[in-house]
Amino acid sequence: MISCIDSIFLKQVYLYGGQVTSWKNERREELLFLSSKALFQPPKPIRGGIPICFPQFGNLDSLEQHGFARNRLWSVDPDPPPCSSHTNSRAFIDLILRHSEEEAKIWSHRYELRLRVALGPAGDLMLTSRIRNTNTDGKSFTFTFAYHTYFFVTDISEVRVEGLETLDYLDNLQNRERFTEQGDAITFESEVDKIYLSTPTKIAILDHERKRTFELRKDGLPDAVVWNPWDKKAKAMADFGDEEYKHMLCVEAACVEKPITLKPGEEWKGRQDISIVPSSYCSGQLDPRGQLDLRRVTFGC
Repeated sequence: MISCIDSIFLKQVYLYGGQVTSWKNERREELLFLSSKALFQPPKPIRGGIPICFPQFGNLDSLEQHGFARNRLWSVDPDPPPCSSHTNSRAFIDLILRHSEEEAKIWSHRYELRLRVALGPAGDLMLTSRIRNTNTDGKSFTFTFAYHTYFFVTDISEVRVEGLETLDYLDNLQNRERFTEQGDAITFESEVDKIYLSTPTKIAILDHERKRTFELRKDGLPDAVVWNPWDKKAKAMADFGDEEYKHMLCVEAACVEKPITLKPGEEWKGRQDISIVPSSYCSGQLDPRGQLDLRRVTFGC
């Protein structure tokens, strides 16, 4: 585990899975959900934080659920490419995952997956992924991808998601049948597992109890997955507490419907930024006062 710590703020990243597991605000409130029963060793992925789904989202192909990147041991990247969008970061770390001989038995392609985890000037959590085809046999490869972000929420029944209204989605609970979202906002009173298609670059997750809104901004990731297992599936998962579904919601920047194909030497880039803003639950609009003042926070790695 790698930590960036000061007296106010903590960010934790595990090399196992290349996974962010903690992100706190200036009041030391945890913003990401991590199950009390999470395992931190193979073969199980870490239940919570921000798992990286690559080269497969879901279980529609021959690989394990959500691919193998979240079950592999990553390395600190000794020679990361320049990342001009993060020049003002207070703290950052670069990780890398490359193909292995063992992995070649199930996915025969050579690749480099680079991940930069950064903290913005106001405490935003910023993730940028770069995937390069390093095949030497001239073969292209195709993949899907997601940041499987687990948000910590006070009470799932008092949460709403805005920005996905009127959009088409694939319902994983109904054999990926396609529907159109009808509500003014997404609220939760039962299990949800949906892939929203051609989504906007900004999505808001409003936590009524905390009067707080997560603002998720994304680039290169056209889809958005919304998931909560609810009570029955929660009880069926060994690495998930029976009542923990009440305090989590996954809203995932993803590329699922139209897989990405890279020729040898080509590179794909995807980005997700998350910030916190105070919110007005009744109006359903982001508070015009804007971002919380996190400028006093300092970081060191």
